[in-house]
Amino acid sequence: MTTVITYYLCQHPSIVTFRWSHTQSWGSTWSFLVTSIFLYLSLSSLLHLFLSLLVKRGRPIPLGPIPALHSLIMSIVSAVIFAGILLSAAAEIKETRWFWRRSKTPFQWLLCFPLGTRPSGRVFFWSYIFYLSRFLHMFRTIFIIFRTRKLTFFHLFNNCILTIMSFLWLEFSQSFQVLAILFSTLVYSAVYGYRFWTAIGLPSACFPFVLNCQILLLGCNLVCHVGVLMLHFMKGGCNGIGAWVLNSVLNGVILLLFLKFYVQSRRKYGKQAEVRKIVKDKDL
Repeated sequence: MTTVITYYLCQHPSIVTFRWSHTQSWGSTWSFLVTSIFLYLSLSSLLHLFLSLLVKRGRPIPLGPIPALHSLIMSIVSAVIFAGILLSAAAEIKETRWFWRRSKTPFQWLLCFPLGTRPSGRVFFWSYIFYLSRFLHMFRTIFIIFRTRKLTFFHLFNNCILTIMSFLWLEFSQSFQVLAILFSTLVYSAVYGYRFWTAIGLPSACFPFVLNCQILLLGCNLVCHVGVLMLHFMKGGCNGIGAWVLNSVLNGVILLLFLKFYVQSRRKYGKQAEVRKIVKDKDL
């Protein structure tokens, strides 16, 4: 069983021979990226405006089991990508270590690809699958609009930037993407699994689970970005460093926006807890 799983996750010919190409890989062109982002922003804004005009605010539109199914699918997809890129990274390290072992350790390779790395092979196959999965994430925006009629700048900005960054990873064979995908898919698998858990009526956590998972993810990414910068100057350069700089700036903006949202959420959560305590004291 283990051999079969390993074969289909990192040894299948379509995985081993994968190559990021503008002519062979679906969604691999700049025009596709720009058009898809534009359509996402336009459709989300138009849907929000349309529902705001026709449906009373605060009145959710029932979507049945669709959000729960989406969460389940995203949790499974994220878990598969996590397992696939973990096994693929181990296989790539084993097969290519002879080339860079004198200058890097396996962990340093995960942070800093050698100069001249091409977007081909197992790791980049799963990076491509992760890029495509970003478009599945966007469906959650539709669910939020139908349910709450809320459309925040941070939500749109975060989805767009993460999609652009995953495209840059492939386009420029950017360093650090393996760890970024491992961290992201692990968190997404837990977050979407939790959303499915609560969507089917099971009890929720006594703390903001999703928010804490996301802030943990951003914190891990920040630490790894510092590691990439150190290795770039200490080990003779990392591949795709220009894209990494842009990635770092965008990650910094997301982190600042998220910290602002996190602080506001914690204050709101604290006030709600205080109100519940007062009500409980009165009942006693």
